[in-house]
Amino acid sequence: MRIVRLPADLANQIAAGEVVERPASAVKELVENAIDASARRISVAVDLGGKRLIRVDDDGEGMAPEDALLAVERHATSKIASADDLGRITTLGFRGEALPSIASVSHFTLRTRARGAPLGTEVRIEGGGQPAVRDVGMPEGTSVEVADLFYNLPARRKFLKSDTAETTQVSRVVAQLALCYPEVGFTLTSGSRRLLQCPPVADLRARLHQLYGERPDLVEVTRGGDISLRGYVAALADQGPVRGPQHVFVNRRIVRDRTIAHAINEAYSAASIRERSPEVHLFIEMPPDALDVNVHPTKAEVRFREQSHVHEVVRRTLMAALGQGPVPDLRLSAPVAPHEPIAVPLPVGYSGVLPSRWAGRDAGAVPGSASMPRPSGGIAVDAPQPDGARAAPQEPGASLYRALMLLGQFRDTYIVAVDEEGIAIIDQHVAHERVLFERILERLSGQRLESQRRLHPLVLELSPAGQQALVSHRGELERLGFEVEEFGPGVVRVSAVPALLTAGDAETAVRALAEDLEGLDRGSTVDEALRRIAATMACHAAVKAHDRLTPEKMAHILSELRQTAYSTVCPHGRPVMLRLSRREIEKNFQRI
Repeated sequence: MRIVRLPADLANQIAAGEVVERPASAVKELVENAIDASARRISVAVDLGGKRLIRVDDDGEGMAPEDALLAVERHATSKIASADDLGRITTLGFRGEALPSIASVSHFTLRTRARGAPLGTEVRIEGGGQPAVRDVGMPEGTSVEVADLFYNLPARRKFLKSDTAETTQVSRVVAQLALCYPEVGFTLTSGSRRLLQCPPVADLRARLHQLYGERPDLVEVTRGGDISLRGYVAALADQGPVRGPQHVFVNRRIVRDRTIAHAINEAYSAASIRERSPEVHLFIEMPPDALDVNVHPTKAEVRFREQSHVHEVVRRTLMAALGQGPVPDLRLSAPVAPHEPIAVPLPVGYSGVLPSRWAGRDAGAVPGSASMPRPSGGIAVDAPQPDGARAAPQEPGASLYRALMLLGQFRDTYIVAVDEEGIAIIDQHVAHERVLFERILERLSGQRLESQRRLHPLVLELSPAGQQALVSHRGELERLGFEVEEFGPGVVRVSAVPALLTAGDAETAVRALAEDLEGLDRGSTVDEALRRIAATMACHAAVKAHDRLTPEKMAHILSELRQTAYSTVCPHGRPVMLRLSRREIEKNFQRI
């Protein structure tokens, strides 16, 4: 077999397959070059999803004629000069591959004018051929046009998606870069339609508002130190789609990283067993020598020097932020006109307010107090302040909850309380379930749960899969107070149950455990199984809907809830509390 050297144009086309996967890849490389050139305004235009035309204009530093010609040669770059530079890369580009790769599979035109130069330079390349150079008049900065992408590689072009799908991918990439660089203005047009326009703004919050509008459902994340984090993530009580966009940036570079993705999943799993892919806009900053960005052709992956440390920092920071997340707000319908009569019958089953001896009392207030004090023992609710400020948290849930005055129970299912900022409606079952879940996990960290042997063991018929699920997790079940053994085909005998469960709940809980564990992935860890069992136990041991509670029991649940790390959702992801804000009430009474 004879080995031959490939022609330069063919080698460039092969390399282009790694760097330029689709039009969005070309847009990303061109926009990153503009950012590295200190551009403050970047305009992107595409036609037919970028298949027919991609044009990126910027007001950056531009290039001199000799640099413009070098820029379209492979491995020519201004970003690095020696092997040592690879260990401390601070720019988005550094390989010198993007422009020659794009030029090899398109009709490529580069126009650039350095700041202060009298004329600009135009470089044209047809499908990787020899460049044609001439002087042109143009504003300072750079403009790149990529026409008929993959026109000379029909096999590659036919794998592109529809025009709409490719436009969506371009829009996603530009939005990601715009999110990461709020000080830069971005414009994106597709044909005659303007898809995105973001003038330069001062900070991430303002850019997030430009791209996604007002988002009170997102939780702010901040951390300083050797590895700093900032950004916004979906609140635990978010009732929107389970899957949301996940934007992760390391040193202002878009990355896909399994370590960070796992840390995000772990942070949410600590609060709820609900499976979800939450919305995340996370920005991580660390010293350039703490990571390697030269591990993927498109620079989409990085390698951390201290991977476990990065994982732990991300996980703990997100857990702390999620514990302070917002409580969902209720929204009333449009106000009724004043002249329309309103008939409001009392709801059936309403328990009413507490007796007068409870008026003014909350979980930590003095009995008989007529005012609404703010004692440290009261449960705190995250009500928005007029000036947007938030009180500094003093304990778990302190930034979410302020002193609530307990009113009573509605339909023997919901605890109703008020504070100066509105009305809080707490699902008693969900709240108690959250309290028990965290209490169970806390006890499991050091010992087994207290168990209670049954005078007459439970003998239950289950499906073969359900029986196998219980038996295979016998060790985890024993730690939680269950004694389970096989008792024939499809039958189990339960000799002991946790003391938390009543006799009437034991059978229901065991059957639910079998179903939950049967649905657990085969690759799940012991901790995941324990959390699933603990969540099911807490659900069955908690007070139920339609259980009438004494004032003391309601106050106790609220007091315990305040001490939990994640007081906004139950282990299964349901909201613990809903808020009807003072502003919403006043708006519907036409007071504002």
